[in-house]
Amino acid sequence: MSENILTIREVAELLKINEKTVYKLAADAKIPGFKVGGSWRFDRATISKWMESGSSPANDALRMQPEAISRASLASAYYSPQQATFFAHRITLEGTGEDALAQSLSTARVDMNPHQVDAALFALASPLSKGALLADEVGLGKTIEASLVIAQKWAERRRRILLIVPASLRKQWSQELYDKFSLPSVIVERKSYNDARKKGIARPFERGENVVITSYEFAALKADEIRRGDWHLVVFDEAHRLRNVYKKDGATRAKNLRDATRPFFKILLTATPLQNSLMELYGLVSVLDEHHFGDEDSFRSQYVTGAGSKNGLMFLRKRLEPICKRTLRRQVQQAGLIRYTARSPLTMEYSPSEAEQKLYVDVSRYLQRKDTFAFGNKPNQLVIMVVRKILGSSTFAIADTLAKIIERLKLMQQPDIETVSDYDLAEEAAEEFEDEDDLQAQNDTQIDLDKLKVEIAELEEYRRLALSIGDNRKGNDLVKALPGVFDAIVAKGGQRKAVIFTESVRTQTYLADLLAANGYKNDIAILNGSNNDPASKAIYQDWLARHKGSDSVSGSKTADMKAAIVEAFRDQKSILIATESGAEGINLQFCSLLVNFDLPWNPQRVEQRIGRCHRYGQKIDVTVVNFLNLKNHAEQRIHQLLDLKFNLFKGVFGASDEVLGVIERGVDIERRIFQIVQSARSESEIDAAFDKLQDELQAQISEQMLDARERLLERVDEQVIDRLKGRKDAIERRMSDFDRQLLYVARAELPDARFHTDDERRFDYGGETYTTEWPLADERGWKFFRLQEGTLATDVVAKAKERRFDAPSCLRFELAAYPGGKLADVEDLRGKGGWARIAKLHIVTPAVTREQIVISAVMDDGSVVHSETFERLFRVPAHNEPPTGAPPDADLRRRELERKKELLDEAEKQNAEWLDIESENLDNFAEDLERSFETEIKTAEVEIKEAKKALRGSNLPMAEKLAEKRRISSLEAKRDKLKAEFFDRRATIRADVDAMLDKIQESLKVEPTLTDLFTIRWEVV
Repeated sequence: MSENILTIREVAELLKINEKTVYKLAADAKIPGFKVGGSWRFDRATISKWMESGSSPANDALRMQPEAISRASLASAYYSPQQATFFAHRITLEGTGEDALAQSLSTARVDMNPHQVDAALFALASPLSKGALLADEVGLGKTIEASLVIAQKWAERRRRILLIVPASLRKQWSQELYDKFSLPSVIVERKSYNDARKKGIARPFERGENVVITSYEFAALKADEIRRGDWHLVVFDEAHRLRNVYKKDGATRAKNLRDATRPFFKILLTATPLQNSLMELYGLVSVLDEHHFGDEDSFRSQYVTGAGSKNGLMFLRKRLEPICKRTLRRQVQQAGLIRYTARSPLTMEYSPSEAEQKLYVDVSRYLQRKDTFAFGNKPNQLVIMVVRKILGSSTFAIADTLAKIIERLKLMQQPDIETVSDYDLAEEAAEEFEDEDDLQAQNDTQIDLDKLKVEIAELEEYRRLALSIGDNRKGNDLVKALPGVFDAIVAKGGQRKAVIFTESVRTQTYLADLLAANGYKNDIAILNGSNNDPASKAIYQDWLARHKGSDSVSGSKTADMKAAIVEAFRDQKSILIATESGAEGINLQFCSLLVNFDLPWNPQRVEQRIGRCHRYGQKIDVTVVNFLNLKNHAEQRIHQLLDLKFNLFKGVFGASDEVLGVIERGVDIERRIFQIVQSARSESEIDAAFDKLQDELQAQISEQMLDARERLLERVDEQVIDRLKGRKDAIERRMSDFDRQLLYVARAELPDARFHTDDERRFDYGGETYTTEWPLADERGWKFFRLQEGTLATDVVAKAKERRFDAPSCLRFELAAYPGGKLADVEDLRGKGGWARIAKLHIVTPAVTREQIVISAVMDDGSVVHSETFERLFRVPAHNEPPTGAPPDADLRRRELERKKELLDEAEKQNAEWLDIESENLDNFAEDLERSFETEIKTAEVEIKEAKKALRGSNLPMAEKLAEKRRISSLEAKRDKLKAEFFDRRATIRADVDAMLDKIQESLKVEPTLTDLFTIRWEVV
């Protein structure tokens, strides 16, 4: 080589700094260089001139702190195509446990808590499992736990996923899946189902690459179609709705859903798996796995009513451990993982004006009458209930609704659900009410036209009264109180922001106009099911323009409109006026003031409202304001019920599990309240009816069952806390490692990318900034660099995995360029070289596929390099150079076979552990059935013994004695027959169990294949 040309190593020696610092300083000083055979060269005269300049590169290097040198090195670090291929395969390996879950965790736009990852890993622990019951307390994010399981199944391309949830939660689930995991979903309900059928889609539940979300009611109605679905995963939210499935009478819907989903892997989510009877646990577990317990009789005799049931809880707890997981809020709080703020209630009493009160009383009496054409003869209960809610909302809302009722009557038609569309959840409520005949009820009596005219005139009079009322006391009191409440929130450290909830879209408009006229004109955003108003459209268009081309834009107008409104509220506005439909699925933890302008009758809806603000991430206590009409006794009792019985408005945790768990469906409480309001005429009648309702709720809260739930499902705090702390550290290490490996792929595959020296997780490419930190990406409008379909990360990983290497090459690893600290075991390889072959082992069984990277590495002296050490070596920047010599195929193949055997042995050991668990479960199942049969024989013997004893001491006439002897003889024959059948039945049970075990064992039959990825000559300098 010419003496006028210097290699990078010669420059480094000359300046007494490391080679990577030379790269950085030369780049900063714009020193020209050129490549020869993949290595940089510099002109000696240029370097001399640089050294003689005012800014000495050696001095510059000394001024650079080690941290800065490390970042500079990483920014210019070079990674080879082989390293990209290695890490691309490494981070996308299929399998089980935490490694397999890392990819799904990396895609999440949520601060994942250790207990949530713990729950997901529990659900996915064994491929032989039929499912899991996740029973964390309210407020711990069971939705996130299930979503993580869904994301994992999605990553494994097992994408036939069905969510069966309360109708009121369908949109929230859809929004959560998209916002937090970028998972597409489709809601299948009556309208969308019928539309699909009209388009010729024979199976509307089969929606391609979408998670399918449907309600309990509609799923039960279409159980036959669901049974044909071949689902990879079925999730039941609020699964306590299935707890009475074991009962022979009733629970038809639960039975239909259990039977329709029997073959599929299931996740059941409920905070209250045990409410009134241990048999409910039996019911829920039987939905998951019909072979976990024996039959109902054996469970009842063993754990509920039998002689051994007093000590049965200890054994039942053991049986539940592999299928049921529960974490408590106090455990998570004590582990320091979540800090909960409290709820502070504030009741604002108001008295409506005389005109407002007259309107309320007159319309209320009209709704109670049984002689009206609109509601009297065959009333549509749902429509009447909604009209009542609108009546309590505002005079402006009821005026519009009365106009629609009058319009229907003029057409000689009764009001239907469309008449009350001002109630933003009308269609959803109709589906939850289910009573289709009731919803479609028509007055089929002869119409008296004169009476109809009188009724229309009466309603028009009510409407005129409503329109004449210019001010509503409740609204005026809100305007007066708001400044003082804002000041109190700010004094506590909160922002001057309030979310105001109403059930009426018309009331929403009234409140927006009222607040605008009182100094809040530019501070208001509204959120409802449509957001067709000009202000919302303007916010939406501005948001689209600002986020154009970013991950924030989903393409769904509904989701993007909601995101735009929430962002405007967070960054610019001080008041958000929302309906339930609009607020489903949004997070408002930056707001700590919530106003219930109208109070729902459904306690679950109240909890959902408060949960928008009182949630993980909230910094201060949340103030919950409720308006209370002093002239409406029923409304006062509703507030009392929600406050004192359901504990919704105060405390750290809000609604108690015990009480909310009593409610199978919140709509049932709404029905009861509606019946009271509709039928009670006086305050004493209202009090008596509400007292009865509260007594019924209290009667369902059994202290004995609460104790049983604690003993069965709750683990010792110290054990749980230690496990969660350990899980937190493990997650952080694994995710940091995953992100680093993903970025290694990006460095190798994107040579034009500019990596930031101040943050190794960020780089610029194609005019965009990318980062693996999702909160930062969303806040700054950057791209979230994660493995999700259609993203840059997925593209570069796929490209690296598809690459093929026809011949070996030499990788020269430069330890000085590694920025991540000292790799002690890798340092031992400095100055050494050898050969390595990298392959991928696929361990395929019908139950599960596991993949492993097989590293076979030897040094030139013939000694073996441990695979973990060599994997760490791949993190060191490396250059490709032409190889010298030929690989020692025999040595590499021998080491490869040894490593393959080690991995297969590990797989077989894991298979054996899974098989042992299933074998124990099936043995327990067989013993349950045998015990049930033995109990039947013992019961017969006890009956015979008691009958004989009674007969001996009796003075019955001869004829009756003979009849009793014949009856006893018949009982003895039945007992003897049972005894004779016992061993045959036992043999049948054992044969069935053996057949199930054989099937399970076959599902674990291993079929390994090994695929070569590349062979390299390696050198470490």
